[in-house]
Amino acid sequence: MTILNKIKWITGILLVFAIILSTNLIDRDNFNKLRYSVVTIYEDRVVANDLIFEMSLLIREKEIALAASDSAFFLKRNDKINENIQIFIEKFEQTKLTTKEARIFNNLKDEIKTLERLEIEFINSEFRKNIDLLNSIKAIIINLHDLSKVQLEEGRKQMALSNKTMETIDLFTQVEVIFLIVMAVLVQIIILYKPKQN
Repeated sequence: MTILNKIKWITGILLVFAIILSTNLIDRDNFNKLRYSVVTIYEDRVVANDLIFEMSLLIREKEIALAASDSAFFLKRNDKINENIQIFIEKFEQTKLTTKEARIFNNLKDEIKTLERLEIEFINSEFRKNIDLLNSIKAIIINLHDLSKVQLEEGRKQMALSNKTMETIDLFTQVEVIFLIVMAVLVQIIILYKPKQN
């Protein structure tokens, strides 16, 4: 085998190696983007939405007790519900919040503090002052609803990002196949080409 043939073989092999390496690095980056998007949808959107749902149930329970003038609820069960709401708030704080979401969440926390203060006043008034309590519950329900809508919007954005990444992966896969075919043909031409000797 002549030196020219060896150089042709080495060039062909190096080209194939470079193509495989570069496509692998591009694919790895795209798969990391896709993995991040899926994890974000679950951890920061699905889990957050579940926490919002659980808090909504507890707030609705307070609302029903207030509407039914259930003084036993406020004397016995209400403290446990407040503890559970605080646990859900702490878990929600661990999710990644957007700017809009953080603003709504801060409003929610403020309203929950107000609600707890008003509940103490309600109990101390022997269950007579409930109009402010009802307004506070309504404000909390609105905040929870708004937070839930943010989860939907952000989940939609992450899905769009996932779809865009998948389209990029599909495009690169097609380009890789075409490029590998072209390279295979070029390698064959380089290897089999024999210049005319005079």
